[in-house]
Amino acid sequence: MELESITQFLHDKNVLVVGATGFLAKIFVEKVLRVQPNVKKLYLLLRAKDAESATRRLQNEIVRKDLFRLLKENHGAKFNSFISNKLTLVPGDISQEDLNLKDSVLQEEIYNEIDVIVNLAATTNFDERYDVALGINTFGTKHVFSFAKKCVKLKVLVHVSTAYVCGERGGLIVEDPTELGVSLNGVPGLDIDVEKKVVQEKLKQLQDEGATEDEIKMSMKDLGMQRASIYGWPNTYVFTKAMGEMLVGTMKENMSVVIVRPTIVTSTYREPFPGWVEGVRTIDSIIVAYGKGKLACFLADLNAVFDVIPADMVVNAMLAAMVAHANHPSDTIYQVGSSVSNPIRYLNLQDYTYRYFIAKPCLDKEGMPIKVRKVTVLGNMASFQRYMYIRYLLPLKGLELANAAFCQYFQGTYLDISRKINIVMRLVELYRPYIFFNGIFDTMNTEKLQIAARQGGTEMDLFYFDPKIIDWEDYFLNIHIPGIVKYVFK
Repeated sequence: MELESITQFLHDKNVLVVGATGFLAKIFVEKVLRVQPNVKKLYLLLRAKDAESATRRLQNEIVRKDLFRLLKENHGAKFNSFISNKLTLVPGDISQEDLNLKDSVLQEEIYNEIDVIVNLAATTNFDERYDVALGINTFGTKHVFSFAKKCVKLKVLVHVSTAYVCGERGGLIVEDPTELGVSLNGVPGLDIDVEKKVVQEKLKQLQDEGATEDEIKMSMKDLGMQRASIYGWPNTYVFTKAMGEMLVGTMKENMSVVIVRPTIVTSTYREPFPGWVEGVRTIDSIIVAYGKGKLACFLADLNAVFDVIPADMVVNAMLAAMVAHANHPSDTIYQVGSSVSNPIRYLNLQDYTYRYFIAKPCLDKEGMPIKVRKVTVLGNMASFQRYMYIRYLLPLKGLELANAAFCQYFQGTYLDISRKINIVMRLVELYRPYIFFNGIFDTMNTEKLQIAARQGGTEMDLFYFDPKIIDWEDYFLNIHIPGIVKYVFK
């Protein structure tokens, strides 16, 4: 593997970014524009019906974000003209054939000019509607690859997936491209076309029954979780992303394709500045609930490793992989995580969150500090359910009876306790498969990429992605949790 200068590779290149409003996509766009202002064009595919709505999304969801402040400082008054020259908006929808591009002139331009495609489009809700997740995460991949085959200058396609396509399988999870095109977790019988028919038949049934939009939404959510469970995946998100990878295996042919599988993605480690994050992401929901005083107990194996990786390291690994495989047909998988080279455990997370919020408590609506204490951690589902029943559900039942007897006098207290219990139960249900996940993600290919980058003279000060450089205590106490408090807490 040979790896040249990444900034030199990006010079005068045209890159199509699919799913441009996503968390990683925004970091990717900002990074490219900042380190190589002489990139020719970044074509941003946005889900939008027309150019006007695409422009609104660009402004509201991308360039006005704090993420772009350093780029704005660098360009000053010329920032808007720089953005206008470098970014071309592409209104479309990857869940449709030909990405639903309406502008035939722009479509031909992309076919003839694109050097690189980066597919970052995804819906990451664990319990997303099955029809939506299947359309974006699975068939969206198919549509991107069909489109890519018409791009005459294409040098490489980078497909961003997730390490958790492995399902609930434990042990060492390897970067094995031979798994593509088959059921990744070894459960036979999965047919993607059948899944599409299941969705269509269920939607027709619901419509024939006169179901409301809310009823259809909940039914589609339930269907996704059911289908995922049948084939051994814990939720709709990773199930549909796994099927997307299977389509990569059947469609790539002689194309140069790189699959990047990040683990749990957290806030930026260093660039464009430490701690930028957007939305409540996986473990951050636990941190937010705890900091707000809404998490008194939780379910976890405190000695288990949980695999996290800062977002800027994921983007740097994507850029390095892109350059390494341009014009070299491949089907290489890069898992980007920390569980092998620099593991962190739930015990550490418990300690860091406690220390941070004791020292810097959040404020309640009245401006008073929210007091936190160490969370009671239960090591298995049986003990957790027993604890919740005795400590919360039984007293709540008594409060419900008292509330009825005293004409709803305790209604506020009842609703507050009930809400806190529901938050805990929802978090446990969503994250249980990951809290007790006993897999370790092999990153041998990614480590080889690091070696090739160093030997090839790649600018590793700009494109660092080795998790061994992270001091987790410093990162969580001084970067990640402060970032969550700044950008996520409402």
